This record gives sequence, C-alpha cells and structure tokens, in this order.
Amino acid sequence: MNSLNSRAVLFHETGDAKVLKIENVATATPTAGQLRIKVQAIGLNRAEVMFRNGAYLETPQFPSRLGYEAAGIVDALGDNLSEFKVGDKVSTLPAFSMGKFGVYAEQVVVPVAAVVRTPDNFSPQQATAIWMAYLTAYGALIHYGQLQKGQHVLISAASSSVGIAAIQIAKSQGAIVIATSRSDAKKDSLLEHGADYVIQTNSQNLAAQVIKITSGKGVELVFDPISGPLVNELAEACAQAGRIIEYGALDSEATPFPLFTALAKGLIIQGYTIFEISQDQQKLNDAKHFLLPLFESNQLSPVIDKEFNFEDIQLAHEYMESNQQLGKIIVNI
Repeated sequence: MNSLNSRAVLFHETGDAKVLKIENVATATPTAGQLRIKVQAIGLNRAEVMFRNGAYLETPQFPSRLGYEAAGIVDALGDNLSEFKVGDKVSTLPAFSMGKFGVYAEQVVVPVAAVVRTPDNFSPQQATAIWMAYLTAYGALIHYGQLQKGQHVLISAASSSVGIAAIQIAKSQGAIVIATSRSDAKKDSLLEHGADYVIQTNSQNLAAQVIKITSGKGVELVFDPISGPLVNELAEACAQAGRIIEYGALDSEATPFPLFTALAKGLIIQGYTIFEISQDQQKLNDAKHFLLPLFESNQLSPVIDKEFNFEDIQLAHEYMESNQQLGKIIVNI
C-alpha cells in the first residue's frame, strides 16, 4: 500500500455483516470547509447496522462507506480553515451523509462542522464513544424534554450507549431514572451506572411498575428507541401532560397511536433524531456548552463495552447485533 492509499470499509450490497469489506481507497484531499483525520478509533452505532441492511433514513449508493464516529489526529486542512490545525486531537459527530463521508477508514475527510476537539482527559476510544450517544440523549432530555430535578424519566433499552448516556445526563440534572431491560441479566450493571430503578420487561408489567415506583403519578418523560406496540404501555406509564420521545424503531411491528390515553392525559408523543441538534448550529453550540464541561469534569463518562481490531469489523457488527453489550463498541485502528 503506497502513501496515496489507505484502507476503508466499503459494502457493495445490503445484507448481514459479511457484506462489509476492507479495501484500499485513494486518500482524499480536503477542500474548503473540510479537514482530514488520521483515525485511531471508531465508535459503532445501530444506525450503521440499519444503513448496512438498507433500513436507514439514508439509502446507500454502492460502493458505499459507512460510519459516523471516529477519533484521531488532524493531518490535513482544506483552504482557509482556521478553527483547527494539523496535530489537533479531534472526533466526529453525526452531521453528514454516512454514505459520502463514512468514517470506517484509516483516513477520513469530513466537514469541519462535524468535528470537535477531544476533551483533554479522554482517550481516542472515549472520544469516539461520546457524540452520537450524548448528543442524542441531550436533545431529547434537555433540549426538548426540559428535564428537571426530582422528575421521573423512563429510559427504555437502557443498556445501549445512548441509554447509558441518558442515565448519566438525567442524574446530572437530579432526575429519578427508571431504566428498562428485557431480562435481569443487566439489572445490576444498570443500577451501578446510575439507574434508580430497573424494570425487567420480560417478567414485569411496565406500566404497573412505573405507577408503583412513582406512587401513582407516572413519569414526566419517556425516552424510547423501540416503538411498536410498546408505545401503548409507555402512554399508560406517563403522568398528566407527559412527553414520549421516540428516537428509533427497534420493533419492526407497526407503531399505534394511543389516542384515548393521549387525550385523557394531554400527552405529547414526539419523533426525534439527533440531526435536529447536530445539523442546527445554534442547537449544536448549546449542546456543546452543556456537555463539554460535564465531560471535562468526568460527570459524564462513556462506558466502553468491548473493543475490536479494524480487521475484525464484521465480528464487531455481529456482536452489536447480538445485543450482548452494555455501553459502546469500539474498533481500533
């Protein structure tokens, strides 16, 4: 491999993890508004699995790249770029087309608007584990949810990296966290990471447990990536004027609208994606202002579940799809 080439993960058709291939590609030169990063670590996300499967908001154009989160060192700058310099430690956040700028690669060119300096106390592995998870959780809990001290928040599928981030952000605001998991296998870990209560949805009635925990009131805020028929139970678990924020569709069944419960309680049921924050400069600046001091003081700290080598990208994707993880999956280069 010569100096004008680097390795990147590409896929030429949708499908399971085996469609991911490591190939030599020409090393791109950044243009105005872009910079190039020598990647040290990549953070995996459910969005990339969905993109690989052809079930994401963006449709892949083959051969396609993929990946939103990478951390490393700036090694080239586009014209008239003053915000960063060569040698800066940085990471990326989801604010671009994954098919065009996907960061599963040894070197990546990305828009400068999607680049953030790495907190001094974070390793590359930590830096590539923060922005998808914490920006997603921030937008729902803080920007839209306006979560306050003493309020109850229900976080479903809480063992994901976004779920863990949401627990930490909620606790930083003095909220009371009710986490859900399908079984009791992750209960102790979720409690250790800050959840006040854990409901095991395979064996416990979700709404009944929430009503019991909240002394009959219900939760002010729900943060849910599952959707499907579960929305009916989430509505039953809400307090008067509660808000349900849906940020995913892990359940492939149709999602009902719980009309009569929503009418009776005056519920807000809201669809949400991270791009509402990451692609709006003012909202993104507000998010950074909120998050960076908490990262630097270690009040927010990503939980890394498992690390893989770049050559094992297929195994890393298969592990993510196994749902064994608690926290972030990292791929090192």
